[in-house]
Amino acid sequence: MAEGIEHPIVTGPSAPMTDRQNEKKKLMVHLAAVVREARKTAELTQADVADRVGIVTEVFGRLERGYLLPSVLTFRRLCRVLRLDANIALGLDVEKDPSWLKVPEPEADDPPALRRLVRTLRRMDAAQVAVMLSTANALVRHTAQRPEGQAE
Repeated sequence: MAEGIEHPIVTGPSAPMTDRQNEKKKLMVHLAAVVREARKTAELTQADVADRVGIVTEVFGRLERGYLLPSVLTFRRLCRVLRLDANIALGLDVEKDPSWLKVPEPEADDPPALRRLVRTLRRMDAAQVAVMLSTANALVRHTAQRPEGQAE
């Protein structure tokens, strides 16, 4: 396969798509539509774009049909050649902050003690969180090893 291009998703009737694969497929289809529209608007052929990006025409054609995703470097060159906003090409909502920037709200069903613990953990530095994680894992392993009904 050409350099700078990810391998396509291989699915079949016996292999249902995972959430990650489904999300990747949606991204491939969205990116293909945006790239195709930008190429046509720029009045360029697939060969023109492929040459300017530095990939072979067949690979660009597969990308434009939604069969593969470009590497980050190829994606960057593609955005530059087609004068694409990377956020739009990736399907990111540019009107509001990305979801990964937001601090998740505590679950309404979480007990108050758990919410207090989470607030306390958020105030800790990385080393303190690592100690707490190690302690919590040890506690879970210890309680899992005890037979049911046995108290200390």
